[in-house]
Amino acid sequence: MAATQITTYKNYIGGQWVESVTGKTYPVHNPARNGQVVGEFQTSGAEDALKAVAAAKEGLKIWADTPAPARAGIIFKAMEIMGRRAQEIAETITTEEGKPIGDALGEVRRAMNIMEYAAGEGRRMFGYTTPSELPNTVAYTIRRPIGVVGIITPWNFPIAIPAWKMAPALICGNALVFKPASATPLSAVKLTEIFEEAGLPPGVLNLVTGPGGQVGNALVESPDVKGISFTGSTEVGTDLYAESAKRLKKVQAELGGKNAVIVLSDADMDKALGGIVQGAFGSTGQRCTATSRVIVEEDVYDQFVSELVERTSKLTIGDGIDPSIDVSPLSSKNQKDQVLEYIGIGTEEGANLAFGGRALSGGDYDEGYYVEPTIFTGVSPEMRIAKEEIFGPVLTVFKAKDLPEAIDISNSVEFGLSSSVYTKDITKAYEYINTVETGMVHVNAPTLGGEVHLPFGGLGASGVGAREQGTSAVDFFTEVITVYIDHAAEATERAKFI
Repeated sequence: MAATQITTYKNYIGGQWVESVTGKTYPVHNPARNGQVVGEFQTSGAEDALKAVAAAKEGLKIWADTPAPARAGIIFKAMEIMGRRAQEIAETITTEEGKPIGDALGEVRRAMNIMEYAAGEGRRMFGYTTPSELPNTVAYTIRRPIGVVGIITPWNFPIAIPAWKMAPALICGNALVFKPASATPLSAVKLTEIFEEAGLPPGVLNLVTGPGGQVGNALVESPDVKGISFTGSTEVGTDLYAESAKRLKKVQAELGGKNAVIVLSDADMDKALGGIVQGAFGSTGQRCTATSRVIVEEDVYDQFVSELVERTSKLTIGDGIDPSIDVSPLSSKNQKDQVLEYIGIGTEEGANLAFGGRALSGGDYDEGYYVEPTIFTGVSPEMRIAKEEIFGPVLTVFKAKDLPEAIDISNSVEFGLSSSVYTKDITKAYEYINTVETGMVHVNAPTLGGEVHLPFGGLGASGVGAREQGTSAVDFFTEVITVYIDHAAEATERAKFI
């Protein structure tokens, strides 16, 4: 039998698919079947990044002068193309990132929703007029694009997160250098192909694959890059934000999470359990908004834990390309090793391993990075598994005597991305909303996700800079210019002011 031919994919710079200056490539493997090579990709360096920046500067001249409704037309067309290719793109996500195909299709739909919303902003790029304190003077504001923007994205949502940065940036008239995660470059290639087919002018979108250190640093250090939109770890994002601030760049950074759900004794238990199992183990827990902590009022704690274990035990585990699978492999060996390390830490810290905790082996499991959904009970807030982001299918369960204690536990971590409470008591729901320290708050719903027309982001170590999505995205990707026009027929005395 002939060996399967492996495709080598290129960077996209100035409207052309080109090899990297380094002349090197690297392979990406399917996390469910790690003997399968998804493709070879360019191992780009700083010189490639700077070539992309130069191309973006040229593309910006055309794109910034293109009327926003015309820019919207291209984004709408990209959305239509993505709809036609939805199954193909979803299979690409599952093959290189590992998530179940149903979750991948949901991610594609989310990207399309983002494109639709952003394109609509092409006719809502509002400024405002206001009376001037001076006679014969008109005062108003307009929006301009930032300029060249670096887009740096993670592997866990390789289509949706790039789309929710790129579509708003493009509708605002910016030109982009797109640096995807090294683990999921094929999804980035597909997304770039879609915008190319939609008619985006050369240089407006440039794709550079490879290691984040060299390419990302080049984008931060280049004086021609005026803004950076980053999603990734808190450690990397903190450094990127600090280095960008030294160079007076606009930065938005969406970082880690340690999201908690509070279950009160009056909660609809069936509804709460469904949302928590989905939030903790869907996409193998590899979401920044995944549920990693559950804080249960003591009156229902034992009942909750019993039913949680029972539901979790029924989840099916395997290759995400199979639509019947609930939990798929972790995205890489590094992720698997990290999750297993934290499971070991939890056991050493004295938490009770109530379910799971093993790497799966035998048969098809030997080909991928599989870890059982894992539940720890008897967890206390000072444990590392209670405070640190694990980014895998590990759920920690706490007991609280009442809502105030539960909120204290929820607020005891450095992260503040998303949170949830399950209760039928509207007074307690509002007490929770007004005191929990997270950027996104849910009542009787999972911690997951958000809607594209609302701001997305967190507090503390979960993010810094402007929120993503909604009108906040337009605020970040534009500069506001204030205009004064004196239309008097002749010179008049003007008030002296700063």
